[in-house]
Amino acid sequence: MRHLTFFAAGMLFAAGLILAGMTQPAKIVGFLDFAGNWDPSLAFVMLGAIGVHAISYRLIMKRSSPILAPKFLVPTRRDIDMPLVAGSVLFGVGWGLGGFCPGPGLVATGSGSVHAGLFVVALVAGHLVFAAYSTLQARLRARTPERSRAVGRV
Repeated sequence: MRHLTFFAAGMLFAAGLILAGMTQPAKIVGFLDFAGNWDPSLAFVMLGAIGVHAISYRLIMKRSSPILAPKFLVPTRRDIDMPLVAGSVLFGVGWGLGGFCPGPGLVATGSGSVHAGLFVVALVAGHLVFAAYSTLQARLRARTPERSRAVGRV
């Protein structure tokens, strides 16, 4: 039953992305083109999503647990660090250049869009590069004594 619920939620999300035009790169680029022929329609989609989230989040969090999980998994970190800033910049650049963010890119790939398929391949490649870099960093930290790591800090 859980998998069926997840599938239905994913299909509903995909349908919403298609109806909102978020699977069309021209729509995204038009939204990001403030100096040219700006298309504000995506802002209305975002405002609608923020409004639905603001109301439903408050109602859902009054429950003792989610319907399909034993507990809520809500992020608690509030700090802003370099990985967050760098990831945000990369996301924004990728969104502007590709005209997709991950969800709409996957939906458009499913519809046969070659452009979206290339975006998803680049997305996966970026993820694999980051995972390899993170693994390498963790191995280097594990081999390096604490004293020498502290010396290199600014």
